[in-house]
Amino acid sequence: MTPLRGPLSDAAAAVRRGELIVFPTDTVYGIGTRPDDPAATARLFEAKGRPRDLELPVLVATVEAARAVAAFDERAERLAVALWPGPLTLVLPRGADASGWDLGGDPATVGVRAPHHPLALTLLADTGPLAVTSANLSGSAPAETCDELQRFFGDQVAVYLCQEEPLAGIGSTVLDLAHGAAAIIREGSLSREALIELLPGEPSLLDSPSSS
Repeated sequence: MTPLRGPLSDAAAAVRRGELIVFPTDTVYGIGTRPDDPAATARLFEAKGRPRDLELPVLVATVEAARAVAAFDERAERLAVALWPGPLTLVLPRGADASGWDLGGDPATVGVRAPHHPLALTLLADTGPLAVTSANLSGSAPAETCDELQRFFGDQVAVYLCQEEPLAGIGSTVLDLAHGAAAIIREGSLSREALIELLPGEPSLLDSPSSS
Protein backbone atom coordinates (compact mmCIF):
# COMPACT_ATOMS: atom_id res chain seq x y z
CA MET A 1 0.00 0.00 0.00
CA THR A 2 1.32 3.46 -0.93
CA PRO A 3 2.09 5.50 2.21
CA LEU A 4 -0.27 8.39 2.86
CA ARG A 5 1.07 11.89 2.31
CA GLY A 6 0.12 15.41 3.31
CA PRO A 7 -3.21 16.02 5.07
CA LEU A 8 -4.25 12.36 4.79
CA SER A 9 -1.08 11.30 6.58
CA ASP A 10 -1.70 13.96 9.23
CA ALA A 11 -5.26 12.70 9.72
CA ALA A 12 -4.15 9.08 10.09
CA ALA A 13 -1.51 10.08 12.63
CA ALA A 14 -4.07 12.12 14.58
CA VAL A 15 -6.54 9.26 14.96
CA ARG A 16 -3.75 6.94 16.06
CA ARG A 17 -3.08 9.43 18.86
CA GLY A 18 -6.77 9.28 19.81
CA GLU A 19 -7.58 12.71 18.38
CA LEU A 20 -10.60 13.69 16.30
CA ILE A 21 -10.66 14.25 12.55
CA VAL A 22 -13.30 15.36 10.04
CA PHE A 23 -13.50 13.95 6.52
CA PRO A 24 -16.02 13.65 3.67
CA THR A 25 -17.97 10.48 2.95
CA ASP A 26 -20.45 9.61 0.21
CA THR A 27 -23.32 10.87 2.37
CA VAL A 28 -22.25 13.68 4.76
CA TYR A 29 -19.09 14.84 6.48
CA GLY A 30 -18.07 12.54 9.31
CA ILE A 31 -16.24 13.23 12.55
CA GLY A 32 -14.30 10.28 13.84
CA THR A 33 -11.48 8.70 15.77
CA ARG A 34 -10.06 5.30 16.66
CA PRO A 35 -12.75 3.02 18.10
CA ASP A 36 -10.55 0.98 20.44
CA ASP A 37 -9.53 3.87 22.74
CA PRO A 38 -12.22 4.78 25.31
CA ALA A 39 -10.69 8.23 25.83
CA ALA A 40 -10.89 8.89 22.09
CA THR A 41 -14.53 7.85 21.75
CA ALA A 42 -15.35 9.90 24.87
CA ARG A 43 -13.88 12.95 23.08
CA LEU A 44 -16.13 12.21 20.13
CA PHE A 45 -19.28 12.02 22.27
CA GLU A 46 -18.30 15.24 24.03
CA ALA A 47 -17.46 17.22 20.87
CA LYS A 48 -20.74 16.30 19.20
CA GLY A 49 -22.90 16.48 22.33
CA ARG A 50 -24.11 13.00 21.46
CA PRO A 51 -26.08 11.06 24.08
CA ARG A 52 -24.24 7.92 25.23
CA ASP A 53 -27.26 5.75 24.49
CA LEU A 54 -26.76 6.40 20.75
CA GLU A 55 -24.10 4.02 19.48
CA LEU A 56 -21.22 5.36 17.38
CA PRO A 57 -21.16 3.71 13.93
CA VAL A 58 -17.95 2.24 12.56
CA LEU A 59 -16.63 2.86 9.04
CA VAL A 60 -14.41 0.33 7.26
CA ALA A 61 -12.64 0.14 3.91
CA THR A 62 -13.72 -3.37 2.88
CA VAL A 63 -16.18 -6.16 3.60
CA GLU A 64 -13.25 -8.20 4.93
CA ALA A 65 -12.44 -5.48 7.47
CA ALA A 66 -16.10 -5.40 8.51
CA ARG A 67 -16.12 -9.13 9.22
CA ALA A 68 -13.57 -8.59 12.01
CA VAL A 69 -15.80 -5.92 13.57
CA ALA A 70 -19.20 -7.61 13.19
CA ALA A 71 -20.70 -11.09 12.91
CA PHE A 72 -22.11 -11.47 9.38
CA ASP A 73 -24.99 -13.78 8.56
CA GLU A 74 -26.05 -14.67 5.01
CA ARG A 75 -28.25 -11.59 4.75
CA ALA A 76 -25.46 -9.23 5.77
CA GLU A 77 -23.05 -10.90 3.34
CA ARG A 78 -25.53 -10.51 0.49
CA LEU A 79 -26.18 -6.84 1.22
CA ALA A 80 -22.54 -5.91 1.79
CA VAL A 81 -21.35 -7.59 -1.40
CA ALA A 82 -24.11 -5.95 -3.45
CA LEU A 83 -24.22 -2.48 -1.89
CA TRP A 84 -20.80 -1.67 -0.40
CA PRO A 85 -19.14 0.64 -0.68
CA GLY A 86 -22.32 2.63 -0.37
CA PRO A 87 -24.89 4.34 1.88
CA LEU A 88 -26.02 1.34 3.94
CA THR A 89 -25.20 0.89 7.63
CA LEU A 90 -25.74 -2.65 8.93
CA VAL A 91 -26.43 -3.16 12.64
CA LEU A 92 -24.99 -6.56 13.50
CA PRO A 93 -23.78 -8.55 16.52
CA ARG A 94 -20.28 -7.45 17.44
CA GLY A 95 -17.30 -9.45 16.30
CA ALA A 96 -14.25 -10.30 18.38
CA ASP A 97 -12.26 -7.19 17.42
CA ALA A 98 -15.04 -4.83 18.56
CA SER A 99 -16.14 -6.67 21.69
CA GLY A 100 -14.48 -4.24 24.11
CA TRP A 101 -14.95 -0.99 22.20
CA ASP A 102 -16.71 1.81 24.11
CA LEU A 103 -19.12 3.00 21.41
CA GLY A 104 -22.12 3.75 23.61
CA GLY A 105 -25.51 2.20 23.00
CA ASP A 106 -25.82 -1.59 23.02
CA PRO A 107 -22.45 -3.24 23.76
CA ALA A 108 -23.60 -6.38 21.94
CA THR A 109 -24.14 -4.72 18.55
CA VAL A 110 -22.32 -2.45 16.13
CA GLY A 111 -23.36 -0.40 13.12
CA VAL A 112 -20.84 -0.84 10.30
CA ARG A 113 -20.51 0.57 6.78
CA ALA A 114 -18.03 1.02 3.93
CA PRO A 115 -18.45 4.54 2.47
CA HIS A 116 -18.31 5.13 -1.28
CA HIS A 117 -15.82 8.01 -1.25
CA PRO A 118 -12.22 7.68 -2.48
CA LEU A 119 -10.69 9.87 0.23
CA ALA A 120 -12.55 8.07 3.01
CA LEU A 121 -11.63 4.64 1.66
CA THR A 122 -7.95 5.61 1.26
CA LEU A 123 -7.87 6.83 4.85
CA LEU A 124 -9.68 3.77 6.23
CA ALA A 125 -7.40 1.38 4.33
CA ASP A 126 -4.49 2.92 6.24
CA THR A 127 -6.03 3.40 9.70
CA GLY A 128 -8.35 0.41 9.87
CA PRO A 129 -11.89 0.83 11.25
CA LEU A 130 -12.85 4.23 12.66
CA ALA A 131 -15.72 5.28 14.91
CA VAL A 132 -17.45 7.93 12.80
CA THR A 133 -20.68 9.88 13.14
CA SER A 134 -22.13 12.77 11.14
CA ALA A 135 -20.18 16.00 11.60
CA ASN A 136 -22.72 18.17 13.38
CA LEU A 137 -23.75 19.05 16.89
CA SER A 138 -26.44 16.67 18.12
CA GLY A 139 -29.85 17.87 16.97
CA SER A 140 -28.55 20.13 14.19
CA ALA A 141 -28.18 19.49 10.47
CA PRO A 142 -24.85 18.10 9.20
CA ALA A 143 -22.35 20.76 8.12
CA GLU A 144 -21.87 21.18 4.37
CA THR A 145 -18.68 23.29 4.28
CA CYS A 146 -15.36 23.51 6.08
CA ASP A 147 -16.30 26.90 7.56
CA GLU A 148 -19.39 25.36 9.15
CA LEU A 149 -17.39 22.41 10.43
CA GLN A 150 -14.83 24.66 12.06
CA ARG A 151 -17.56 26.75 13.66
CA PHE A 152 -19.06 23.57 15.12
CA PHE A 153 -15.87 21.97 16.43
CA GLY A 154 -12.98 24.48 16.39
CA ASP A 155 -9.79 23.08 17.85
CA GLN A 156 -11.55 20.00 19.24
CA VAL A 157 -10.76 18.49 15.83
CA ALA A 158 -7.08 17.93 15.04
CA VAL A 159 -7.36 17.64 11.24
CA TYR A 160 -10.08 18.80 8.84
CA LEU A 161 -10.15 17.09 5.44
CA CYS A 162 -12.54 19.17 3.34
CA GLN A 163 -13.52 19.27 -0.31
CA GLU A 164 -13.96 22.53 -2.20
CA GLU A 165 -17.64 22.17 -3.08
CA PRO A 166 -20.31 21.88 -0.36
CA LEU A 167 -21.17 18.33 0.67
CA ALA A 168 -24.96 18.19 0.89
CA GLY A 169 -25.82 14.53 1.13
CA ILE A 170 -28.40 12.42 2.93
CA GLY A 171 -27.41 10.08 5.74
CA SER A 172 -27.05 6.36 5.16
CA THR A 173 -29.95 3.95 5.48
CA VAL A 174 -29.59 1.98 8.73
CA LEU A 175 -30.76 -1.65 8.74
CA ASP A 176 -30.90 -3.76 11.91
CA LEU A 177 -30.04 -7.43 11.34
CA ALA A 178 -28.98 -8.10 14.94
CA HIS A 179 -32.38 -8.85 16.43
CA GLY A 180 -33.99 -11.39 14.13
CA ALA A 181 -36.17 -10.03 11.32
CA ALA A 182 -34.62 -7.22 9.29
CA ALA A 183 -35.82 -3.78 10.42
CA ILE A 184 -35.10 -0.37 8.95
CA ILE A 185 -34.03 1.96 11.75
CA ARG A 186 -33.51 4.95 9.45
CA GLU A 187 -34.40 5.24 5.79
CA GLY A 188 -31.72 7.40 4.19
CA SER A 189 -30.24 7.69 0.72
CA LEU A 190 -30.66 3.97 -0.02
CA SER A 191 -34.29 3.12 -0.69
CA ARG A 192 -36.40 0.54 1.11
CA GLU A 193 -37.14 -0.97 -2.31
CA ALA A 194 -33.44 -1.71 -2.90
CA LEU A 195 -33.32 -3.69 0.34
CA ILE A 196 -36.53 -5.57 -0.39
CA GLU A 197 -35.14 -6.60 -3.77
CA LEU A 198 -32.07 -8.13 -2.13
CA LEU A 199 -33.91 -9.62 0.85
CA PRO A 200 -37.19 -10.92 -0.63
CA GLY A 201 -37.58 -13.35 2.26
CA GLU A 202 -37.83 -10.50 4.80
CA PRO A 203 -41.47 -9.33 4.74
CA SER A 204 -40.69 -7.28 7.87
CA LEU A 205 -39.06 -4.70 5.55
CA LEU A 206 -42.46 -3.80 4.15
CA ASP A 207 -43.78 -2.52 7.44
CA SER A 208 -40.68 -1.91 9.60
CA PRO A 209 -40.71 1.55 11.18
CA SER A 210 -38.24 4.07 9.82
CA SER A 211 -37.42 7.74 10.07
CA SER A 212 -35.47 10.04 7.80
